[in-house]
Amino acid sequence: MKPFAMASLILAGTILLSAGPSAPAANQSAPPGSNRLVRRYQEGEKLTYRMKGTNQQWQYEIQADGVVKKDAAGSFFEEYAWSNLVSNHQPVALPAASSEFRQILSLAPDCTPSIPDLSKVQPVLIGPIVDLLTFYSDLWLANRAAKFSREGDHFYVEHGTPSSWADGTRVLIGEDSIDFDVTLKNVDQSQQTATLLIRHVPPAQTHVKLPTDWMRAPVADTPNNWVQVEKSGEGKYVAEVGKETFEVEIKVSLVNGRMLSARMDNPLEVLKRECADSALVACGAATRYQIRRQIEIH
Repeated sequence: MKPFAMASLILAGTILLSAGPSAPAANQSAPPGSNRLVRRYQEGEKLTYRMKGTNQQWQYEIQADGVVKKDAAGSFFEEYAWSNLVSNHQPVALPAASSEFRQILSLAPDCTPSIPDLSKVQPVLIGPIVDLLTFYSDLWLANRAAKFSREGDHFYVEHGTPSSWADGTRVLIGEDSIDFDVTLKNVDQSQQTATLLIRHVPPAQTHVKLPTDWMRAPVADTPNNWVQVEKSGEGKYVAEVGKETFEVEIKVSLVNGRMLSARMDNPLEVLKRECADSALVACGAATRYQIRRQIEIH
């Protein structure tokens, strides 16, 4: 299956210039009437997040400890180390490469989110790393747009350009396509917090590669925005198509723009057929299934 939310992260990183004018630099105070969600960094600030996730039958908890630093150019960033992994209620020791891995994140408007090199961390750590990046990328996108002045404000980013995870050998086609629907859901002046709702939704028209007619019929209530075709043996293929969405809710401090908590609901509705030809015409009966990931951090 497609590895976690990577494709959506790539999309978030490529639509930035269309999302609106920049917010103030992260080390400046925001003037009255400007974007109150902008991150106001203090060098040396410590941050700790506890993440809990459910991915089908797998449940995990893990901790990310961060510190705010400044690079030679004066740009602020957050550096995180991962620890205290609990997988299906059992503690799991991280090997040295995973313990020594440092994830770099930033909400500064001039620092585009990017996927780090994951080649040296154990596979069980990839999900938490990418999910934390999803939360930061969505908040960064909302800040970069700088379009919120009151509760209920909303903007929509039409993107649609597919992202691919195909490797050309085993995964012959692997694409998804999303737009972004962003709303300032709530402002609590007494607690000095704001809550954002960021929905990753299928575009109005499909943009992913659907090589045969049966894959073009909607699996759910929108055009299909997710497709994967894998080799499963000599002359055999597994073809899947469906609808993928993300609903991300993030609570932010109005004092300094820091993310206080967040949750993600990521369902994928899939129709699957096993085929005996590369044209995906000689196929068996279709089966349906759902993958659902739910992630939260505090």
